[in-house]
Amino acid sequence: MIVSRTPYRISFFGGGTDYPTWVSQHGGAVLATTIDKYCYLTCRRLPPFFDHRYRVAYSQIETCETVDQITHPAVRAVIRYLQCDHGLEIHHDGDLPARSGVGSSSAFTVGLLHALHALAGRTPGKLQLFSESSHIEQDVLKETVGFQDQALAAYGGLNHLVFHQDGKLSIRGLTLSSERISELHAHLMLFYTGIVRTASDVARSYVGDILTKERELMRMGDFVTEGLSVLEGGGDIGDLGRLLHEAWCVKRSLSGAVSNSELDEIYNRAQGAGALGGKVIGAGGGGFMLLFVPPEHQNDIRKRLDGLLQVPFRFESKGSEIIFRAPDEDYSAADSARKKRVTVSPGECTTNKAVEQ
Repeated sequence: MIVSRTPYRISFFGGGTDYPTWVSQHGGAVLATTIDKYCYLTCRRLPPFFDHRYRVAYSQIETCETVDQITHPAVRAVIRYLQCDHGLEIHHDGDLPARSGVGSSSAFTVGLLHALHALAGRTPGKLQLFSESSHIEQDVLKETVGFQDQALAAYGGLNHLVFHQDGKLSIRGLTLSSERISELHAHLMLFYTGIVRTASDVARSYVGDILTKERELMRMGDFVTEGLSVLEGGGDIGDLGRLLHEAWCVKRSLSGAVSNSELDEIYNRAQGAGALGGKVIGAGGGGFMLLFVPPEHQNDIRKRLDGLLQVPFRFESKGSEIIFRAPDEDYSAADSARKKRVTVSPGECTTNKAVEQ
């Protein structure tokens, strides 16, 4: 049995410049960090005593005889990609809800790849996890996603990421003093809006013609350089909040799906209570809102946003890890014999609703 733990992320600047169409023409850059909220995946070889070869538990429970019958697209794609020829049980738990802008889909894909590689006795490097997860999400599943989520999930840390036109990744961890990190932490507040959306749907509203938005995307790339200058230069940390506000205004101009009246009202209330800036995390449209607030105004923010759940967090630096490993019994011969004698029809795959703990 293997348990992987893969972090979620929050991005500060540069989101949108990491989509493949833009990167291939202009390159891209992102300033972002992973946080101490995680996707956990437990994987084991399923003993051949059951009526199914695959059991997948997430917000639903699937029991299937063949890979093709698995409904969860990432699970199906990863198993096919790694050519797993034995039964599997896969169980997912997450610290934060899906479709909330924190890179949960990519954390799931990276974590599942990591766990199944480990189950097969392999130790993939971080670059391998990034490359394989990007291939599965972009090329196999045809999701409208960029590169930052997979890179951050694999590597972890507070990073300056550069995506080169030739497909290469450069990643540099910021070496800030503990005082500067503490100062940054002290100004950040994360709230869950309760608005559920699918990131790829929001991204699709502007990525299709992203090359026509050169002025906006170039400016979003500039914010990365300016944000780095603030953090590493030791100046007024409040300048980062003001940059976040300016960047959010530019991002909202990409598409009407990036924000909505409810999100705008939340953001305006926060500004009225003392927030210097902020943004909806991820592609936009809902999920989590990050606010940059001087500590003396944070109680006012909580009062003005009463009813929204604040999520405390810290930065993390390890990326995807295997946190538990125990040997499985070798049932390969019995499983192979069972596979030969069992015939099924597609209707024999069952999916049950379940409450995700």
